[in-house]
Amino acid sequence: MKLNRTTLRSVEILKLVSKRPEGITLDEICESLEMPKTSAYDIVTTLVETGMVHVTKGQKQIYTIGLTAYRIGVSYTNHLDVLSTIEPELRSFSREIGKTVFYGVLTGHEVVYICKFEPENPIITTATVGTKNPLYCTSLGKAILAFMDEEDRRPIMDRIHFRQKTPRTIMSTEHLLKELELVQEKGYALDAREGEDHMECVGAPIFDREGQVLGAISASSLYKPTENYEALGLLVQKKAAEISRLLGYMGEKTEKLENA
Repeated sequence: MKLNRTTLRSVEILKLVSKRPEGITLDEICESLEMPKTSAYDIVTTLVETGMVHVTKGQKQIYTIGLTAYRIGVSYTNHLDVLSTIEPELRSFSREIGKTVFYGVLTGHEVVYICKFEPENPIITTATVGTKNPLYCTSLGKAILAFMDEEDRRPIMDRIHFRQKTPRTIMSTEHLLKELELVQEKGYALDAREGEDHMECVGAPIFDREGQVLGAISASSLYKPTENYEALGLLVQKKAAEISRLLGYMGEKTEKLENA
């Protein structure tokens, strides 16, 4: 199988940069990898633009590992253990409540679906594992945003571009912040037909052992006027709290949410 040379060079540069926490110059990269400066510069510039490498500008530009690369590494190691705990819990939860359930995490200013489980007679949902959706019109996204640290949430909120998906879609930062306050009070979030007119979803946050939001779980169903979505929200929140404890979180957040 023929491998792409530029991709291989990119990986080599990332490996080299990761081994130099104090930083590395372009000249040092070229010398270590025996690369032409023009080729190395093009690759490094692309890596900087994608967040895989961080550049500190000065007399000479210093390159260190970027936030995107760090998040990928952390995400990989975390999810190995996390998914082995979450997946069996969600599989049984889906059968218990008879709805499609998801686990999603933050990626940039969107939520990405990591796993999905369906009951015996599932409804058709457009969301599949690996797809992304906006934070502002999904219960997963709202649940994650609501329980993030303010300093982490602010730059994410600044990057959100609101698009009208249904007549009920939240269309402003001010409205979203008010919605997040309600989510904090209740312990769960509603997607009240904001992403798709025929779907209603509820979501609740998952915390890691340090009490940081790891992601969120949700339950989705076709909208029914007779369905008690507040009651469903409490069920989802309770399951999220159980999973958080299984992941090692022993703090007060889940207790407060369960008593909300």
